Amino acid sequence: MSTAVRVIPCLDVDAGRVVKGVNFADLRDAGDPVELAHRYDAQGADELTFLDVTATTGDRSTTYDMVTRCAEQLFIPLTVGGGVRSVEDVDRLLRSGADKVGVNSAAVARPALIGEIAQRFGSQVLVLSVDARRVPEGQAPTASGYEVTTHGGRRGTGVCAVAWAAQAAESGAGEILLNSIDADGTRAGFDLPMLRDVRAAVSVPLIASGGAGAPEHFPPAVDAGADAVLAASILHFGDTTIGAIKEELARAGHEVR
Repeated sequence: MSTAVRVIPCLDVDAGRVVKGVNFADLRDAGDPVELAHRYDAQGADELTFLDVTATTGDRSTTYDMVTRCAEQLFIPLTVGGGVRSVEDVDRLLRSGADKVGVNSAAVARPALIGEIAQRFGSQVLVLSVDARRVPEGQAPTASGYEVTTHGGRRGTGVCAVAWAAQAAESGAGEILLNSIDADGTRAGFDLPMLRDVRAAVSVPLIASGGAGAPEHFPPAVDAGADAVLAASILHFGDTTIGAIKEELARAGHEVR
């Protein structure tokens, strides 16, 4: 039995505003997160992802009041990430209105955190965010050719992204949000080889992120193994709509809600 592909707008939030750049740099303002959350819910989004993109680099917690204000606008699941370092952070986010919590840098630094969160709240709450890039030239290669980055894509780790996704799923991550740093904001399409490699290594739901520039970019990501697709700049700046993305997916033979 097939499962409908989820279309998930992503709000990258910095200092209370939605921002978007290219390869995680040169951020520009894209609007108010509460207004955008309300808009995307009304347009038919299946879920919403809220990422505080400077919480980790700024060594601070996620902006809980903003999470609550966004959650109040939604009748769909809300995933929140950025600055999550402990089970207590997850508990506070869930109490603030999040349905799921994204973890990245803290889990790379201390992988046991994945099991701790899953054991207390259930795997369905935990989304492991993997910000991955091709290993730069001159750096020791990984088994897959991709490495995990942390701190909003600013720090390479030398950790194989495919192996890390598989380890996290085994440890209790309920979903993998795979974001291509190389493709992020380029609007040139998703990193299909990376998606296929991670799909071959994990059985949990896989969310494709990074690179969407047009509705026709979404079906190939699902063909490559994605269960859900993330979109940011092409929605924020009015290039397309959630409805147009779903129409393109349906035209390609994929079930949508």
